[in-house]
Amino acid sequence: MVRTASTMVGLGAALPRFNLADLNGRMISSDEVLTPKGLLVAFLCPHCPFVKHIRKEFARAAHEFRQNGLGVVAVNANDTAAVPEDGADGMKDEIREAGYTFPYLVDESQDVAKAFRAACTPDFFLFDGAGRLVYRGQFDDSRPKSETPVTGKDLRAAVSALIAGEIVSAEQRPSIGCNIKWKAGNAPTEWSPLAG
Repeated sequence: MVRTASTMVGLGAALPRFNLADLNGRMISSDEVLTPKGLLVAFLCPHCPFVKHIRKEFARAAHEFRQNGLGVVAVNANDTAAVPEDGADGMKDEIREAGYTFPYLVDESQDVAKAFRAACTPDFFLFDGAGRLVYRGQFDDSRPKSETPVTGKDLRAAVSALIAGEIVSAEQRPSIGCNIKWKAGNAPTEWSPLAG
């Protein structure tokens, strides 16, 4: 496990378009999940202790977000040859154990993770209804083995402001988690900025 921080892409960046399969092989596009309220894209994976630490509370928060009209989708971009636990069976177990009710997609090529400049799991990207980035960063201050309770306060505050039509605070802290497990020769050597 390599402790890695979000790249903290510039606010206002455009939502990278994607079309990825869920575990049933159904293709789901960014256009399909982006709602007038916006879209939350979470990069997750089954094996990561940082994801395991927050996933039940994240599942609750995501359910609330969706009830309030926000689109929510998760993406697993990890190399499953290197980390077999992150394959389809692991994802199915994670969905069941955490109670995910949102689409959980597979980024086999890792092109979507690169387009988002995702660096770690978990990594969160919140876009408004026009597909502009308003939040990127941590779920909250809690980490594995810490005494800080998992509440999702940072992400919840951003989503609450967005849904209420208010300005999302630009004071945002990077997410910390396991690095995305890039395929051999596929790791980004230099990040290019998202289209603004």
